[in-house]
Amino acid sequence: MISHNIIELENGKIHAVQSGNPNNPAILFLHGWPENWRSYEKIINLANKDYFTVAIDLPGIGDSLYPNAPFLKNEIAKVVNQIVDKLNLHNVTIVGHDIGGQVVFSYLQEYPDELKAAVIMDVVIPGLNPWDEVLKNPYIWHFAFHSIPNLPETLVSGNAKDYFEYFFNAIAADPQKISPEIKKDYIMAYSKADSLSTGFNWYRGFTEDANYNKNIIALHSKISTPLLYIRGQRSGGDMDKYVSGFMSSGVEHIQTQIIPDCGHFIAEEQPELLWKCLAEFVNNPAKS
Repeated sequence: MISHNIIELENGKIHAVQSGNPNNPAILFLHGWPENWRSYEKIINLANKDYFTVAIDLPGIGDSLYPNAPFLKNEIAKVVNQIVDKLNLHNVTIVGHDIGGQVVFSYLQEYPDELKAAVIMDVVIPGLNPWDEVLKNPYIWHFAFHSIPNLPETLVSGNAKDYFEYFFNAIAADPQKISPEIKKDYIMAYSKADSLSTGFNWYRGFTEDANYNKNIIALHSKISTPLLYIRGQRSGGDMDKYVSGFMSSGVEHIQTQIIPDCGHFIAEEQPELLWKCLAEFVNNPAKS
């Protein structure tokens, strides 16, 4: 059974969806743009028999009411750490997709010894190979557009349905796997002006994220937490380049997985295959 809860933190409130036995090892799910916690709904229903699952709306999105919501990924990671402490999660694996995956990387940097394992899905990490190459890709035009002050809000406000739909159609292998009901929920999650700006601010922070990542990597040598990096088959990209980026950042143990017949929205497009992959990794994360 899924329960909806509001976690009171010092600077705001986080909407957390919980399921399973709190005494079980925990899996905490972080969504990307333009989504909310529901991107993991199918995964939660597969995982909650053996794990305590928590999926949140990131600060400032949906029901996570967070004035002056942080947008730099290391600052969001600090909020996530507060959630881990507040819920007394143990044997924690954090799974992040898209922007949520960038937050997972920051969590590994900020709290290198606190996680059982970490999973990052279908995203490039600012400052890590192949970051510079991705920025030059004309198909990633929205990185630059979302970074422009004010203009994205002006053009997308009132047109979020059409704008979001473009991305679901363009980068999902099968857009029909993302139901109209869930798409409507995503639109509602960004319907407030502050929420819409929060989503675009994640992109506006990329340059600072990249500089921060490079600086913090220089401060330590190794990250021993096992990491699984996943991409959808239809997302493309050279997996070896992503692996080299993580290894250069100090990650010692990394596994990779490509999910077949899948685009960018892995948890919605191939939930059963993804859960099989996650379960195998969480049960044996030390393998590398």
